[in-house]
Amino acid sequence: MTRQQRLVLVIAILGSFVAFLDGSVVNVALPAIMRDLGGGLATQQWVVDAYLLTLGSLILVAGSLSDLFGRVRILMAGLIGFAITSLLCAVAPTDIFLTVSRGLQGIAGALLVPSSLALIISTFPKEGQGKAIGSWTAWTGISFIIGPLVGGFLVDAISWRWIFAINLLPIAVTIFLLKLLERPEQTKQATAIDTLGAVLCAAGLGGPVFALIEQPRYGWGSPLIYLPLVLGALLLAAFVYYEWRNPRPMLPLSLFNVRNFSVGNVATLAIYGALSIATFLIVIFLQQVVGFSAFRAGLALLPTTIIMFLLSPRVGALAGKFGPRAFMGVGPIIAGCGFLLMLRTGAHVDYWTQLLPGVLVFALGLSTTVAPLTAAILGDVESKHAGVASAVNNAVARIAGLITVAVVGVITGPHLDLRGFHRALIVTAAMIMIGGVISATGIVNRKKPVTKVV
Repeated sequence: MTRQQRLVLVIAILGSFVAFLDGSVVNVALPAIMRDLGGGLATQQWVVDAYLLTLGSLILVAGSLSDLFGRVRILMAGLIGFAITSLLCAVAPTDIFLTVSRGLQGIAGALLVPSSLALIISTFPKEGQGKAIGSWTAWTGISFIIGPLVGGFLVDAISWRWIFAINLLPIAVTIFLLKLLERPEQTKQATAIDTLGAVLCAAGLGGPVFALIEQPRYGWGSPLIYLPLVLGALLLAAFVYYEWRNPRPMLPLSLFNVRNFSVGNVATLAIYGALSIATFLIVIFLQQVVGFSAFRAGLALLPTTIIMFLLSPRVGALAGKFGPRAFMGVGPIIAGCGFLLMLRTGAHVDYWTQLLPGVLVFALGLSTTVAPLTAAILGDVESKHAGVASAVNNAVARIAGLITVAVVGVITGPHLDLRGFHRALIVTAAMIMIGGVISATGIVNRKKPVTKVV
């Protein structure tokens, strides 16, 4: 690995670290936010989904911007925007202000992840991408270790508001390293930005999300629920049609002609949807139902991120050598078994005997899945489309989380209890296992070139 490749990898890790850290920190702080600003489960859902809504719908535009104007420029803009909006979240006086600020934060976050991954894809040769992406996965996984621990400590010792302020440190370091990067920007000229596509996507997602979150309050028969649901579905259909007819779309549908890209994104929808339900509910359940402090709840999923950190680079390298199909098929099945093991939780929860075994099994399955999944999806895409391809995959992952977090109230009811938690675990296990079946039957291993001996 050259010096520039190492620098690019560190920058990509830190750039994505900011967005991932924010997601892992917020979940553990949701009960404290609710106590301070008011609201119930719906408020907690909106704090998460306002961010995911703008992130998921605009990340496609960000991927195009990354290809158009250069990965470094877009990454820098995202870092500055994320710093400003993090401060807005930190000083939020009401739940509505916080929700709006989270939406703005999602806009900035949309610029970070696709630009970071695109830097890796455009810098590393194909034979080295699997290992590089595995390292990116492992190191960004540290955010899931630091996030709940630091976030839980800050919530218990000071205030939930500090969970947003901590974003400023990794942002400052990343900006400094970007100044040291010496590489020509790969850009495209004279290409329009798909503004109408972005509006259709955001509005199409926003309607169903509003309906799913607010349904427990108003009921399916209310026009406040079924009208946004129907209108949103129509707008999403219009978005797909518009992108199909648009000569310069933000979502090039031709990318889905690449088999691993299309199948991998369908698997992503199921796998990351399940992960979003799990990470959202487990920390809330442990605090609001079991009575854990924010810090203890943050410790609950610590084994997952430690195991991912240790295994992801090795699994990524193995997937690069033997192909991703077996890993992507087996990993989600193992992870689903981990969720089913958590059904042993009873009225008096013992973390060590009832939750930890499931967490460990889930961690093993997730570590087997994530790096091969990312490498399979992006590995067959041309380097010039790396920005938009990584943006599509990240958009699918965020949209999966957006929808599944929105539907949590439908699964658990308006108030989370033990029975609702068990129902959510069953749904989560089924979803992630479906992702494994899709991968096992649809992903193909890339054929290695044959070397001719003369």
